[in-house]
Amino acid sequence: MKHTNESFPEYFILMGLTKHPWLRLPLFFVLLTSYLLTLSGNTAIILVSQLDSQLQTPMYFFLTSLSFLDLCFTTTTVPQMLFNLGGPSKGITRPGCMVQAYVFHWLGCSECVLLGVMALDRYVALCRPLRYSVIMGRQLCLQLSGTAWLLGLANSLLQATLTFRLPLCGNQVLDHFFCELPGLIRMACGDTTVNVIILAVAATFLIMGPLSMILVSYGYIARAVFRIPSAAGRLKAFHTCSSHLLVVSLFYGPGIYIYMQPPADDSQDLTKVLTLFYCVITPMANPFIYTLRNKEVTGALRRLLRKTTSSTQMKLWKNAGWETVAGRGNEGDDTDIVRFGVANKVRRKGDGQASGSRDRRRLLDEAGFIWAGGALQLKVQEDSDLASPFPTTGFRL
Repeated sequence: MKHTNESFPEYFILMGLTKHPWLRLPLFFVLLTSYLLTLSGNTAIILVSQLDSQLQTPMYFFLTSLSFLDLCFTTTTVPQMLFNLGGPSKGITRPGCMVQAYVFHWLGCSECVLLGVMALDRYVALCRPLRYSVIMGRQLCLQLSGTAWLLGLANSLLQATLTFRLPLCGNQVLDHFFCELPGLIRMACGDTTVNVIILAVAATFLIMGPLSMILVSYGYIARAVFRIPSAAGRLKAFHTCSSHLLVVSLFYGPGIYIYMQPPADDSQDLTKVLTLFYCVITPMANPFIYTLRNKEVTGALRRLLRKTTSSTQMKLWKNAGWETVAGRGNEGDDTDIVRFGVANKVRRKGDGQASGSRDRRRLLDEAGFIWAGGALQLKVQEDSDLASPFPTTGFRL
């Protein structure tokens, strides 16, 4: 037992991203900003995909899984990096290092497989559109997503367990900013041949396997797209797949360089930059890639924002002393108020009463309404693309 404790230290010293002290504060704020953007962007995609009925499709089911993976993936490393950059300590305990290594490689491998599954989903959607809803049923989507998580977990348990059994002969300094398996293997003072071979084989299976499936799927997709007669149809199909291809390039490129070559002592600075790229930059960029290039997601975000705004405005109405009554649109259908943006109208709670006090008028003005012609009306009627999100009710005193 004494030999084991000396061989594997109780804590590690992480060298971090840079050896220059003057860079620590700028890096701290850059990482903090990127982490906050990652949290907000991926959380927004998860909420929109779950709350908007128009996004209840297999594509957005997998996009939700990817966003959740990115949230967990980034949280595994960035808080520790911020702690080390913002304080005097650069250490991490042995249990903390083990948990970080297990979870990081579990999530990283799961994301590799999930990106391959998303390419398969795009293949079925574009090459088998009439059978898409039948083939990609909810049960199959759950099975594919679960398979990605299980494969990542199995690989993490194998790789990390073998790595933490290596003798380190008391070495404590880890030239990295978190506990990554290739860095721990380089620290070992014993024979690492078995670890290197297993790492290479697993990387080939979990990186090159899904990547091959992605390339084959998009080969069939490209052939199907070029058969579309209209240029607008071809452009729409390419836009559907371009976001996923961009994410694949950003994630797989650094991973292939790091895990598909034997651990070496040189080019460690480049390894740190590439690792930072796929574990921090890529999760931050994914929400922007999918939202800025996807009209369905941007439309859902606008609808969710309007619903949130409507809730705030209705609270202002109630604070102004108005109460809800049943209302109808000009078309005679309760849903017309929402569909056509017809101005919401109300009637006063009693003949001869004033329209309200000065404070009440101010609150109504802040809510975006005016009192005109004996009724409360929206200041600007909305068109059909930006229909009013308010429920089919009016308000009266």
